Formats: sequence, structure tokens, C-alpha cells
Amino acid sequence: MKSQRHPGQAEEAILAKATSPATLERHFSVLEVAKIWNLSKDAVRRKFQDEPGVLVLSSHSSGRKRRYTTLRIPQSVLERVHQRCSLVSY
Repeated sequence: MKSQRHPGQAEEAILAKATSPATLERHFSVLEVAKIWNLSKDAVRRKFQDEPGVLVLSSHSSGRKRRYTTLRIPQSVLERVHQRCSLVSY
């Protein structure tokens, strides 16, 4: 006999994951970080593009259209990179 799932069980599981502290954490755009740290957008993008925890949102290119990538940087990642790059240890 197969076990029956309740109709909203999958949705509840997704919502539980979506409300984790990391999901609700403040996320910064590349432009915001560039302004805060007084760096160019390109410098910020290079610094964070391969950093663990950064959200990388990209559009699929089709044909001749250029592919766009958006980074969203969680506050915890921003603080971790700042501490790693800082000359003064906290």
C-alpha cells in the first residue's frame, strides 16, 4: 500500500527551507557593495563571483543575445570577505 502525502506537504517543505536564516538574510547588489567599499562594479564582481554563498542569477542567452549574470551577496559573505581582506584581525 502506498503512503499518501498531504496535498500541501511539498509546499510546506519548500516554505520551511525558504524561511531559513540564510534566505532571510540581507543580500546586497554589486552596485551597493561597490558604493559601500568605494570600488568599481567590476572589482566587486571579480571579488565575489566565485565566493561560496553568493547567489548567481543568470539569464539564458539565445541566439545573438548577450548573457546577463546578476550577483546577490549575503551580508554574512560580505562580512567574511571583508574580514579576510582586512589588514587588522578582529
